[in-house]
Amino acid sequence: MTGALALPELLDPAPLPPTARPRMLCYLRVSTQEQARSGLGLAAQREALTAAGQARDWDMRWLVDEGYSAGTLDRPALTEGFGLLRDGQADGLAVAKLDRLSRSMIDFAGVMEWSRAQRWSLVTLDLGVDTASPSGRLLANVFAAFAEFERELIRQRTRDALAEARARGQRLGRPRQYAADVVALVADLAHVRGMSHRGIAAHLNDAAVPTVGGGVWRHSTVRRLLNSHALDLAADAARERVASQSSSPAHRVKED
Repeated sequence: MTGALALPELLDPAPLPPTARPRMLCYLRVSTQEQARSGLGLAAQREALTAAGQARDWDMRWLVDEGYSAGTLDRPALTEGFGLLRDGQADGLAVAKLDRLSRSMIDFAGVMEWSRAQRWSLVTLDLGVDTASPSGRLLANVFAAFAEFERELIRQRTRDALAEARARGQRLGRPRQYAADVVALVADLAHVRGMSHRGIAAHLNDAAVPTVGGGVWRHSTVRRLLNSHALDLAADAARERVASQSSSPAHRVKED
C-alpha cells in the first residue's frame, strides 16, 4: 500500500547508544597514626571501593593521600581530584568512609555543595550517600542541615566569647600599629576638626607622616586606624568599669 510504513521499521527500532560507565575517582586516605588501626588501612578502603565499583560498573581511578589528616581538605591527591571533577574529567568521587574525606561536617557540606553545583556525584559507602540517587540527595540535604546548625553554634559561641572578652576589657581586633602621637593626631583631625578620611589622608601625606607599610596614606588606612583607636577606647572603658565594680563596697561585702 502506498505510503504505508514498512513493518520492520516498526518492530526493529534502532538500538539506543550504550550508557557510558561512570568515571569515579576512588579516594583513599590514611594518616601516620591511623595506618596500623584496624578497618582504616588503605587495603581495607580499596577492597570496599573495589566491590562497590564492580557492583555499580564504575570506571575507577585511584587517588591516595598517605600521611595526611582529615583536619583540612588541602591534600595533594584530593586537590587533584577536585580539579579533575571541576574540569569534567570525572563523574564522581567515592570514599569508603566519610572520615577518609573529612572529619568536619562543615567541610563535608561544602564538598556536597560543590558536587551539586558542578554536577558530579559524591558517594560515601559507610553512610549510604550517593548524590546520583534521590535517596542519596535526601541524605545529603540532611547532612547539609546539620552542617548549617554546627556553623550557627560556632558563630554563637564566637559571639558569646567576644562579648565576654569585651566585658573584661580585653582588646579585640588587630593590634595597634601606629605610635600614640600619630593616633592622637588622626583622632583630633577626625573628631575635633571634623575632617573626612580622604582629607585626613591628604593632610598626613602633605605633612610627610610615614605609614607603617611605607606607602602613602589612603582613606582606608585612616579608617582602619580610627577603628583600631575605637577598640582601644572601648577596652579602656571596660577595664575601668570592671575595676570600679571590683572596688565597690557591695562587691567587697559579697566577697566577705
